This record gives sequence, C-alpha cells and structure tokens, in this order.
Amino acid sequence: MTSLRTLRFVLGDQLHRRVSSLTDLDPQSDVVLMVEVREEAIYVRHHKQKIAYLFAAMRHFAADLEAEGVTVDYVRLDAPGNTGSFTGELRRAIKRHEPDKIVVTEPGEWRVWEMMQGWRDDLPVPVDIRDDNRFLCPRADFARWAEERHALRMETFYRGMRKRTGLLMKDGEPVGGQWNFDHDNRKKLPRGHRSPERPDFVPDAITSEVIALVSDRFADHFGDLDAFRWPVTRADALTALKHFLDECLPHFGDYQDAMKTGAPFLYHALLSPALNAGLLTAEEVCRAAARAYDEGAAPLNCVEGFIRQILGWREYVRGLYWARMPAYAETNALAAKRDLPWFYWSGETRMNCLAQCVADTRAHAYAHHIQRLMVTGNFALLAGLEPAQVEEWYLVVYADAYEWVELPNVHGMVLWADGGVMGSKPYAASGAYINRMSDYCRGCTYDVAAKSGESACPFNYLYWNFLIENADRLAGNPRMAMPYRTLDGLGERRREEITTDAARFLAGAEMRSAPS
Repeated sequence: MTSLRTLRFVLGDQLHRRVSSLTDLDPQSDVVLMVEVREEAIYVRHHKQKIAYLFAAMRHFAADLEAEGVTVDYVRLDAPGNTGSFTGELRRAIKRHEPDKIVVTEPGEWRVWEMMQGWRDDLPVPVDIRDDNRFLCPRADFARWAEERHALRMETFYRGMRKRTGLLMKDGEPVGGQWNFDHDNRKKLPRGHRSPERPDFVPDAITSEVIALVSDRFADHFGDLDAFRWPVTRADALTALKHFLDECLPHFGDYQDAMKTGAPFLYHALLSPALNAGLLTAEEVCRAAARAYDEGAAPLNCVEGFIRQILGWREYVRGLYWARMPAYAETNALAAKRDLPWFYWSGETRMNCLAQCVADTRAHAYAHHIQRLMVTGNFALLAGLEPAQVEEWYLVVYADAYEWVELPNVHGMVLWADGGVMGSKPYAASGAYINRMSDYCRGCTYDVAAKSGESACPFNYLYWNFLIENADRLAGNPRMAMPYRTLDGLGERRREEITTDAARFLAGAEMRSAPS
C-alpha cells in the first residue's frame, strides 16, 4: 500500500472527533486504527454491558468517521488474526500500512501508559503520545497544584477550577455568594414520588450485533444484557444530555443523595459512560448546565451540585490518579484484610440495601454515587475488606468504570486506604443514614432500630466496631472526635456487645467469599 503520513490509534474510551490524536487528521493520507481486543475485556472481568457499550460505541464512531471520508482500519474482536492485544494489533497495522509515525492520545490507565512507553522503545516508527484534551485540567497542571501537598482536598481544587473556567462565577466571586450548596442537596424522596422516565435508546442493528457477540464470548462475566439501553452514539448522548437538563436537573440537587427500591436512576444524569468514553466532553456538559441556571431552567443548588461532580470530583480524581500512581494503589492505611463477600456478586444477602444495590448493578451496570459510597462502599469500609479486592469489584461492575476514576474514588474516598490524602476522615455511617436516605430498611430482614443482637442491622454494630478496631489510627483525628467521645461513653458492657455482634456476623454465612 502507499506509504502514509500518520497512523492514528484511537482507543475505545477516546471517541470524540476532536480528541488530540485526531485534531490534525488529514483524510487524504492518514488512517485511523481502532481495535476490539480480548485483553482489554478480560484484564478484569468487566460487566457484559460495559464491554457491549464500548464495542458498540466504537463501531458507531468508526462509521461516523468513514461517513466523513476518513479511512478507518477497524479490527473486530472476531476478526481473523486478531492478536487480542493493543500491542499485537498495532504491530499488525504497521505492517499493513507502513506509516511514517503513529499518533495516540494518552490513556486513562497506568498499565496502558506503561504499555505506550514500550511502544516508543520497541516499534519501528516514532510514537507521538499527546495530552488528552477532553479534560479541563491537564495532568501537568494538576501535578503542579499537588506538588508538596500531602492532603489534596477536592474543595480547594474545585474552587480553583471555578475561577479558571469562569463557571458559575461573577466578578471573580461564586454566583450566589457561596461555593458549595451541598447542605441543600440531602433531601429524602417523598413517599409516592415518581422521577422522570429516561429516554429508551433501543439497540440498533450494530449494537444488537455487539450484544450477541458479548453474550457469546463473555457469557461467564458478571451482569445482564437484557436492559441495555445506553446511548452509544454522539447524537444519542446529546439527546440524553438534553433530557437530563430539561427533565432531571431542576430536581437533581435536591434528591441526589436519595435512594429508592426499584428506582435506580432517579434524577441522576447517567452521562458518565458517555463522558468517560468521549461521546461527551466535560466542558460542554458543564457549560450546558450553567446555561440552564442562567436561563432560569434550574435552581443554583442543583446546577452547582451537578457541576461540582464533573468540574470538581471528576477532574480531581483524574489528576490525583496521575499525580500519585503507581504507589498510590499500594497503600492500606487501615490494614484491611478481609475477603470480598460473595454477595457482592450474587446479591445473596439479607441486608436489603446491599441486595438492592447489587441487583441494580447487575441489571444496569450502574449505581449512583450514594449507593456506591454509602451502601456497598460503607459496608466494605466497616467490614475491613481488602482494598485491592474492593477496587477490582468496582472496576468490574460499572459501565463508567476506568481505573483513573475508580481507583481514587474507592481507595481514597470509600476505603480511606490512602490515610487521608483525599479525605480528612473515613465516610463511615451506621444504618441510620441508609434509613434516612432510602426506603431500603422497610423491606429488610434486619431491624435498623435495633443496636445489638442477631436481628439488629449489621451496619449499626459494625460502625462502632470499626471505630474500636481502628482507634489507634483514627481517635486522634479531629474530625472523628465526636464519634469517639460517644464511643468512650458507651461503657464496657456495651462495647463487649458491639465486638461480639461484629465478630459473629463477620464470621457468619453472609460473609463467605467466592466459591472455589
């Protein structure tokens, strides 16, 4: 074939036409390489819907490029000769096209970053690795911000990003006179409340073909495919964004912490899979939400709460990941060692809150941030589950999970395994919090009002047992002073009840690990 100027390698989570690897694309001489490889689907056993989502989105993106007149070399999972790896497929493409150079956008995961460094050393043509321009804070900028800071607080970073972008700012000050409206965003859903229906993105022929492929090739992976309704094209992702802005954003803030049986989505955006795969960008989503406030279509507490999740948390955890890896993943500040219970996969537990969250996750490859933090995450923290096992579970089960976003959130925010780099204290709570923010406790075998005994909600005694077990690590933390004062006042008999109940439960049948 005629020698090319550039082979542009686009990964499956970089599906934006203006991603840095494509900004200077010349359709007359360049080829875009996209590959479906088994290694990326099984390095952890991803939820079936995540694999189907990415393959379907990739195939639609490739078709859009071809409609534009771009030459796309697309290697399907079942293509003859597919080596099953990025490196193997890149080598094969070099032989096919004999390019002068390769251009790729930096990846979202450390292991692929290390792989790319190997390409620079081992491949017979130059490899240009470019910054990922879909984020609002480049990696280098965050690294400068984080330099010489032990505690990397999101709120400080977020305020800087508000100033940098001008989002919800006026004359150098935050709109509304304050940076954070979190205290307004903790309402429980009223009984009988109905949240909006979501757009139904019925799989087209391309997506249906992918679903069949995933069902066949990854049948033993976690999760169901029946409810697959994700937007897998840029056009559908924009439709989903508009629906969220029109129908959900006006109440998003009020009920963003609420949980309800049989209602896994409520007012949440469901845009994170599209954002993390590149179908939407952080800037366009944040500016669209800000316009909704400017136009009087949504109140400030709702808009600020939503923008904080993206401009604040999403950009922050990505920066922290790259600033502190690979050593960050190895810390275990609370010395947590217990195995992940089997119910995280099976949903077979008498704790209704956990059973509901696992069932929703199995069906949709999704749970919202409070379900992740204060139900599945809170239990993992209180039970002392080993961070690596918990982190792998979170990476497996969600359609929006990539290590850059999953690892800091779970390692630092959920498990406090980083010893306070991200959060000043562990997010630990008893069953009272879950009861306040959900209807899960009404359908539970356990009694959330009971403090001890076999019928008591395990979150209740596990919370106090967590404080007892970690007193040497946490009692001196100023933000933990109040719960430790309460613990000190419980008395020896009550403390014995707590540790006895916790020991019984943690050694019991519900805590059995994966079958051998």
